[in-house]
Amino acid sequence: EKAALRQVQAAPEREEERRGEKKRESVSDMRLKLGRSDGLVVRASGASSSGSGSGRGGVPKRTGGNTSNRGGLWTPNQAAPSVEGTPQLILPQGLYCETIYKTQRRPTSTVWVGPVPIGSEHPIARQTMTTTDTKNVDATVEQVMKCADAGADLVRITVQGGREAEACMHIREKLFKYGYDTPLVADIHFNPKVALRVCDAFEKIRVNPGNFADGIKKFDDLTYENREQYDAEVEAMEEMFTPLVEKCKKLGRAIRIGTNHGSLSARILSFYGDTPGGMVESAFEFARVCRKNDFHNFLFSMKASNPLVMVQAYRLLASEMYKQEWNYPLHLGVTEAGEGEDGRMKSAIGIGALLLDGLGDTIRVSLTEDPELEMEPCSRLALIGTEASDLEIGVDPFEEEHRDFTSFEKRKGALPEAKDEASPLDASKFLHRDGSVHSVVDLKAFDNPDLLYRDLGAKFVLGLPFKDIATSDSIILKELPDASDAGAMLAIKRLQEGEVGLFAPLSELKKNAIKGAVALITMQEFKAGGGDLASLLPQGIENVAFLLSGEESSEDLKSAAAVDPLCLYLKVELEKSRVHISRKFFENIQQSNIETAVLHYVVLDGSERDDIIITGGAECGALLVDGLGDGLVLESPGDFGLEFLRLTSFGMLQGCRMRSTKTDYVSCPSCGRTLFDLQEVTNAIQQKTGHLPGVTIAIMGCIVNGPGEMADADFGYVGTVPGKIDLYYGKEVVRKGIKMDEAVDELVELIKDYDMWVEPEVEEADEEADEEATMAAV
Repeated sequence: EKAALRQVQAAPEREEERRGEKKRESVSDMRLKLGRSDGLVVRASGASSSGSGSGRGGVPKRTGGNTSNRGGLWTPNQAAPSVEGTPQLILPQGLYCETIYKTQRRPTSTVWVGPVPIGSEHPIARQTMTTTDTKNVDATVEQVMKCADAGADLVRITVQGGREAEACMHIREKLFKYGYDTPLVADIHFNPKVALRVCDAFEKIRVNPGNFADGIKKFDDLTYENREQYDAEVEAMEEMFTPLVEKCKKLGRAIRIGTNHGSLSARILSFYGDTPGGMVESAFEFARVCRKNDFHNFLFSMKASNPLVMVQAYRLLASEMYKQEWNYPLHLGVTEAGEGEDGRMKSAIGIGALLLDGLGDTIRVSLTEDPELEMEPCSRLALIGTEASDLEIGVDPFEEEHRDFTSFEKRKGALPEAKDEASPLDASKFLHRDGSVHSVVDLKAFDNPDLLYRDLGAKFVLGLPFKDIATSDSIILKELPDASDAGAMLAIKRLQEGEVGLFAPLSELKKNAIKGAVALITMQEFKAGGGDLASLLPQGIENVAFLLSGEESSEDLKSAAAVDPLCLYLKVELEKSRVHISRKFFENIQQSNIETAVLHYVVLDGSERDDIIITGGAECGALLVDGLGDGLVLESPGDFGLEFLRLTSFGMLQGCRMRSTKTDYVSCPSCGRTLFDLQEVTNAIQQKTGHLPGVTIAIMGCIVNGPGEMADADFGYVGTVPGKIDLYYGKEVVRKGIKMDEAVDELVELIKDYDMWVEPEVEEADEEADEEATMAAV
């Protein structure tokens, strides 16, 4: 052990020699690994070259904004209490990134984590976290090497006690022995003494301000009568945190002050509630201790399982740092994002939105999967952020008067009023109040109508298609069948009778004016017709929608809105910046008092599904998290299939907290603390509960990621001791010590007890199969 300690303690000197020598994957390397060419333009970028400046004086002084109080903060659950002497943050209205009209990386200082630099002058660092038992040295070393080989620049390891800290010495020594100098990050909760010990071995320490000094998370409502009571607890925290700061300073270690939305301290909750503003103040309490000790090798994170809360918290943090003239780097992540496509979508929305604002210097995509599998989506997001800040793409400068980053106030596009509710052709049925999904359908799809109906998400009633909870609200047919094509015309009629809207280009409707269809027209066609719809529309066609590029003049937009279109499709040209053109477009229509619903029409290219999910989530998520948009049209020239694009659209709307069409899961990515097989249990829970839209279930591997990290969940499934599960309703434990093999069924019963259960619908085809099986048995 002494030899291991000497080997590890010599690391700071070796790190000074290695700094700048460690080879990081270049942007070209990442493109090649992901099957991308150097010439590919990331359409979501809106970029300029990355900002310069390092060191604490690297950020220019900023002025403006309200410096006297916290300003208006979005409060999901409760208003922040007002108490005399409450510590006040300076949260200005205005600046949170370098520029709103192009992606320009926020200048930061450089934080050194062993040989890896993190900051604006360096590539975006990618990281992940092991899932092995930390005490199992060989297994942990093997997994770290696997992650490093997959592209991880840093790897985090949970360190919950003394035996784990002892193992960390040997983990670091073995990795050096095998030629891996990948920096290791100790994940610390509850235990300052363990943090001090593992500091001898690892290059970085992650502390959670919500439980580093406050212990296990509780939800007690505390009342502070005056500032002195609050300050007494802050002083106690400082006394516990200072020794770690001093040791990290001496050994050249780094610290991440990692705030989580669900694990704020009772002190912070009492003053701020579980708000993004509370998250910022929680981190700043620890940052002030670092600065007081002249320690600046630290960075921040503001994680939440809700991408909207996460994005707002990071923006508020960045805004506050501008006012304070701080320039510490940011670690980005959506915590407990889940697994599969949903987990990737949530991460793309949250992380992508911030990267396209130029915020973020290191990222982690938290998935309930093996850690090395996180690296591909992580690399895709890093590439999006890098290209967005390197390419000279953007829009001309403009000022925003409507988008407010301190609150989520969605622009609600006006929906058409019902004229004949009994008619399936009533245009009010073609859009959805919580966010519309329209699907582009190829004419060839009508060769197999039943497959088409299923791909659109329709349910069958007596063999006919009808809208279900996740059915496309409307379809867009770029080419209409000939009126003599009886099969295709019948299929269209059945979709219309099932209340699915039909949109088609004006030129096609002039050849086949299908009753109830909506004419899709361009601004050029509209202006060529002198703005007179009566002369443009074929007989029997009453409604129109505009296909716009986002660069139309205010006068053109006003003339289009004057004819009362059902909606506007915003289809930004592929080579241009979707995020920044769209922001300018929404500012323009809001200044013009145009209330028409706007759907993002997005064409996404790529060879793999992750290309669509990650790029689409970043591009559209950056807009939808600001309430800019009333729905989606996803199209791809790739062979991904209509069903995938439809489900991805609904997943994006749900990830942006707009339209819920399935159960939402908050599941931790697993670590050495986890007390059961998270992937297996998550799959079992999803199999039985995946049909409950509007219900959120948290699946947490241990008490650390239990009540402290599932603030948004209705129900919680939490590991407490090996083989036993506690079930939560909200923040309250309602069933304790349930055996593992009974826990999933108990969870279902708990959901039923709170009247949030519905029986899954049996599809008509399945019913027929059951009947045939019964007859055969007889």
